[in-house]
Amino acid sequence: MLLVTVTLWALNFSVSKYILDHGFTPLTYSATRYGVAAFIFVGIVLAWEGTLRVHRRDLAIVAGAVALLLTNQLSFVFALDLSTATTVALLFGTLPIFTALIARLVGVEQLGNRFWIAAALSFGGVVLVTAGSDGGLSGNLLGNVLAVLGAATWGGYSVAIAPLMQRYSPFRLSAIFLFSVFVALLVLASAQLGEQEWDLGPRVWALFAFATLGPLVVTNLLWFTAIDQVGPSRAALFANLQPFLAAIIALVLLSEELTMLQVAGGLAIAGGIVFSRRSQPPGEPT
Repeated sequence: MLLVTVTLWALNFSVSKYILDHGFTPLTYSATRYGVAAFIFVGIVLAWEGTLRVHRRDLAIVAGAVALLLTNQLSFVFALDLSTATTVALLFGTLPIFTALIARLVGVEQLGNRFWIAAALSFGGVVLVTAGSDGGLSGNLLGNVLAVLGAATWGGYSVAIAPLMQRYSPFRLSAIFLFSVFVALLVLASAQLGEQEWDLGPRVWALFAFATLGPLVVTNLLWFTAIDQVGPSRAALFANLQPFLAAIIALVLLSEELTMLQVAGGLAIAGGIVFSRRSQPPGEPT
């Protein structure tokens, strides 16, 4: 389940890039995709649990998590629109570092000197990946910055929902967050929705169905089921493979170029992730 989940996430970079390059505007793509996934998840949760209710005391956390997830989705889709899938995937490799940094800022986790060395190594990798992208530091710079913002906001979202995970099922939370982000995206995409050309061909629509049902719906079901069976530590090891698997897939499917600077940057990011990992007893919360 973990391997299937990570593979679907990795494919999403190339699939979404292809869709954006072949007719879908960024906001229309995001709003439509999240809308379909949201209604599927709401139906599943209402059938299983009978309610989407959350306690009033949790509404502020829910609102903050929705804002982070919305920013993440906007960053992701516009980064792909402006940059290459390979570059965006490699920059998303900084996610574990950002998650740990944000956990430290909010007082959830203490970090030692080993982590700060790993963080410096990973952020040095970001510079190399950006410098090696098409046009160097000035080329696709906004797209690269948005990719890093996407990793940072997903890290913040992961930390924000941790207390909610102790009180609600992950599927209820997914339904709430997907639907809330869909409503926000629908408002933001109103202009693009009116201008969108919908005759995009069967290939684009088939890939759209995959991007919606695979990375948004199926992975939510598989990921949390797998975590329940093997624990978060082993799941995290698989999740760390996603950006680098996504970069390889983009090279193969989209025939994108990968420069030596980007290879060095990707290795630096991966090295930072490995170096930052600390030994801990099984089941100890991270």
